[in-house]
Amino acid sequence: MQFDCADDVPLGGVLWALPALLSEGLLRHSREHFTLTAGFYPLESIFLVVAFMALARVRTIEALRYEPPGEWGRLVGLDRVPEVRTLRQKLGELCAPAGAAAAWSGTLAKEWMAGQADGDGVYYADGHVRVYHGELTALPRRYVARQKLCLRGVTDYWVNAMDGRPFFLVSRPVDAGLIEVLRTTIVPRLIAEAPGQPTAAELAADPLRHRFTLIFDRAGYSPPFFAEMKALRVAVITYHKFPGEDWAAGEFAPQTLTLVHGETVTLALAERGTRLTNGLWVREVRQREAAGHQVSVLATDYRSELAPIAVRMFARWTQENFLKYMREHFAIDRLVEHGTEPLPAATTLVNPTWRRLDTEVRRERAQLARAQAQFGAASLPPTPEPAELEQWQAQKARLHEAVTTRQTRLDELKTQRKATPHHVTLGELPAHEQFPRLRIERKHFVDTIKLIAYRAETALVGTVRETLARRDDARALVREILRTTADLRPDLAMKTLTVRLHPLGCALQNAAVRHLADELTATETVFPGTDLRLIFTLPDPA
Repeated sequence: MQFDCADDVPLGGVLWALPALLSEGLLRHSREHFTLTAGFYPLESIFLVVAFMALARVRTIEALRYEPPGEWGRLVGLDRVPEVRTLRQKLGELCAPAGAAAAWSGTLAKEWMAGQADGDGVYYADGHVRVYHGELTALPRRYVARQKLCLRGVTDYWVNAMDGRPFFLVSRPVDAGLIEVLRTTIVPRLIAEAPGQPTAAELAADPLRHRFTLIFDRAGYSPPFFAEMKALRVAVITYHKFPGEDWAAGEFAPQTLTLVHGETVTLALAERGTRLTNGLWVREVRQREAAGHQVSVLATDYRSELAPIAVRMFARWTQENFLKYMREHFAIDRLVEHGTEPLPAATTLVNPTWRRLDTEVRRERAQLARAQAQFGAASLPPTPEPAELEQWQAQKARLHEAVTTRQTRLDELKTQRKATPHHVTLGELPAHEQFPRLRIERKHFVDTIKLIAYRAETALVGTVRETLARRDDARALVREILRTTADLRPDLAMKTLTVRLHPLGCALQNAAVRHLADELTATETVFPGTDLRLIFTLPDPA
């Protein structure tokens, strides 16, 4: 890699993310998990190009064909970046060993979890459906809340930190639901990998101590599951699905809480002990809003104070915002490669026959309810005429027959549903109902780099936020920095590469950028594949 002096390099601001990208692990362990045939484009350059594409909002590999290859080449010290076909070939070679991308992302996830600021071990889990509109495979349908429709797709279950930064995801082309994924995959992985857990002796000595805390929404509400987690010494916090009557206003007291990014709020909170339907005793924390509405939270964390319980639950918005941001800015839902691969024949899924019968049961139950309502609404005037009475009797007879027919049909469908297995394996389905999954290796690789890019961007946001009066403006400012033009000034004698960003629109922004420049320069980051230490700067103010 070699850099030349260059003015007005488009998107030169992405180089300001390089220290954070490297710190978050972009090139760490890359040579342990991936190999690339020697050629014009070294392994590191492919990683850098994909990361810079993510930060520059080049949403797909195909979209790179509309970018100037020479200008992009200046960003990585080459005369040009690979064309789309070449980049696809390189990604295919990197991802040829099955499981390499998963192993790399797993290694990084362990390091990210070990480095989280919250030493109490708090993890957020939530599902996100990637809708698939293609015709390569007939993936099972699932409910997509943001579109309020049942659509074909893949469900990704994300595990995040309290501030929204991602650790890892679990993809399910056949979705068994949040509880099952937590039980079979996420919780065992966290027990095996999450740092800072108490020892077996420490757990035995204190029956109220837990390994870590798991937070999720109402989709994970299940008293039996809560009991399972308690037996594993995993604390759970979630919303109460059936809170019952409101508590008296006098039970609530104002509490000043410090939120995840340092903001303080005052909330009216109250707490009781609650016994669930399975006899499990849990803590119930409620917030009373000014209008009187009460939000109920359940927790099996029996050691923490009231305030941290509330803060952790209400911090779920950071994960929801993360998923929305990744969809809008990092195109996390986009396909990376076309093609399918077989699913294991032992994969368990909802029986399509059972699902069809269940749909019919629901439809018939709704039609029965309407028929019963019509039967009950048919009434006579106080003093009906003979003709009116005769008409009413005929109407009631028709409606009664309709109710009877619907009830009989509903009972038949329910009997059929009960006799049909709820779950089957893929291999048990008829050949025409079996389906493959979308290829995952390149998607996993590119998505891991997108996670690194998001974490790097978030690190820059944290630094910029230190000097801004309006803290919420920090991420927008970082996005502006990343897409700003810059000048490159290599000094081979001093072994430095200065990235001089063009000034932004106002003095307040430039003051924040200068602070960021000082912090980035202090990292003494060396551009990969060179001996050039990066210096970040703005032109001197006029």
